[in-house]
Amino acid sequence: MTEPSAYRIEKDSMGERQIPESAYYGIQTLRATENFPISGLKPLPTYVEACVLIKKAAAIANGQLGCISAEMAQAIVQAADEVLAGSLREQFVVDVYQAGAGTSHHMNVNEVLANRALELLGDQKGNYGRVSPNDHVNYGQSTNDVIPTAIRVGGLLALERTLIPALTEAITALDAKADEFQNIIKSGRTHLQDAVPVRLGESFRAWAQILMDHLVRIETAATDLTLLGLGGSAAGTGLNTHPQYRFRVAEILGELIDQPLKPAPHLMAAMQSMGPFVAVSGTLRNLAQDLAKISHDLRLMDSGPKTGFKEIQLPPVQPGSSIMPGKYNPVMAEMTSMVCFQVMGYDAAIALAAQAGQLELNVMMPLIAYNLIQSIEILGNTIAALTERCLKGITASEERCLAYAEGSLALVTALNTHIGYLNAAAVAKESLETGKSLRQIVLEKGLMDEATLAEVLNLAEMSQMPPNQA
Repeated sequence: MTEPSAYRIEKDSMGERQIPESAYYGIQTLRATENFPISGLKPLPTYVEACVLIKKAAAIANGQLGCISAEMAQAIVQAADEVLAGSLREQFVVDVYQAGAGTSHHMNVNEVLANRALELLGDQKGNYGRVSPNDHVNYGQSTNDVIPTAIRVGGLLALERTLIPALTEAITALDAKADEFQNIIKSGRTHLQDAVPVRLGESFRAWAQILMDHLVRIETAATDLTLLGLGGSAAGTGLNTHPQYRFRVAEILGELIDQPLKPAPHLMAAMQSMGPFVAVSGTLRNLAQDLAKISHDLRLMDSGPKTGFKEIQLPPVQPGSSIMPGKYNPVMAEMTSMVCFQVMGYDAAIALAAQAGQLELNVMMPLIAYNLIQSIEILGNTIAALTERCLKGITASEERCLAYAEGSLALVTALNTHIGYLNAAAVAKESLETGKSLRQIVLEKGLMDEATLAEVLNLAEMSQMPPNQA
C-alpha cells in the first residue's frame, strides 16, 4: 500500500508550493511565515476570535442573501464555531509584524476556515474549487474592511472580558478599604514634604474615584468601536457585496457578541481613520498614568519596615531577595508599574501608526490591532491581580500614621488665620531648630490660649473632607 503524501500542492498567482498535509493554513500563510520571521509573536487569541466571528457573521449573511450556497455557509459557520470553541488555534501562525493592512493574517484565517469546511463537507484540504478562501470564505469582504472591524470587535471583547470587570472590582476593593481606614489620620505630603493631615481612608477613596473616572472615559471612547466599516469591501464603495450585506452582517455580528453594532454612516471614513483606536488607546494611556502613580504611592506608604514610612502593609506574596533573608518586596505594585509603562509605549506606537495611512487605507493596522488589544488585556489582567493579591489584603498602622500626623510641622498651617502667616512660619522654624512642639512654642509666646489652640489643632476636624453639597 502506498503511504499517503505528507504534503499537498497548492497554487496561487505566484506559483505552486508544497503545504504540509496536516496544516489547515494554505499557500499564502506559508509565504507569510517565510517572509516575516520577525518577533515570534503570534496573533492574540482575542484577535483571532474577532476575525473568526466576522467570518461566521459574513457566512451567515451571505448564505441568507443567496451569495453563497446554504451548504457552504453552514460548513464555514461550523468551522468557525470549532475555532471559537478552541480548536485549530495553533494554525494561526503569521507573525504580528507582517504584510501591511493585515492581509497575511486575514488569509491565514480564510485558509484555515476553508480547509476545515472542506473536511466537514467530506472533501480534501486544498480543494479550493469547492470552498475557496478568497471566493467563498471571503465573499464580499476585503482585508481593508475586515481588519479594522476585527480591531473593533477584539477591543470590545477585551474590554468586556478583562478591563471593565477588573476596574469595577478594583474600585469596589478600594472603596471597602476607604471605609475600613476612614478614621485613621495620617500626615499628608506634597513635594514629598510634610503637609496637613488627611484621612487614610480618603486617600483610598480618592484612588477609587480616579479609577471610576477612567472607567467612564474608557466606556465612552469604546462606543465608537460599535460603528463598522464592514461591507465597504476594498475601498469603501461596497464593490462585490449585496446591497443589504452591510446591514445584515452588522446585525448578525452584533448578536454574536451582544453589542449594538451597526454600519458606520460613511464606510470609507470608517475604513481609513484609525481615530477610534487612538481614542480608546488614549484612555488606556491615561489610566496607565494614574495607575502607575497609585502603585508608586502604595510602595512609598509601605516602605520600610524600619527605615521607611510603613503606614500600610501590603500583603507579602513571595520572598523578596535572593540574598537578604526575611525581605518582602511590593512586587504586585512593581509589576503594575511595568505594565503601565508598556501600555504607554503601545499608545505611542498606535499614534504613530494611525497617522501613517495614505489615501484609502492605513497599512499599519496589524501593529494597531496587537498593541490595542494587548494593552486592554494586560491592563485588565494586571488590575485583577493587583486587586486580589494586594489591594484586598492591605492593612494599616494606625499608630504610625498618627505619629507622623502629630509630628508634622505642616500643622502650623491651621494657625495662619489666628496668628498670621509670618508668625506661623516663625513658629515652624523654631520648632524645627529646637525640637519643641508647635503647641509648646505657641503657648510660650502667648500667641493663642490653650483652649483655642486645642480646638484649632484638632486633627480629626482638620482632616475631615468637606461635604459634597453646597
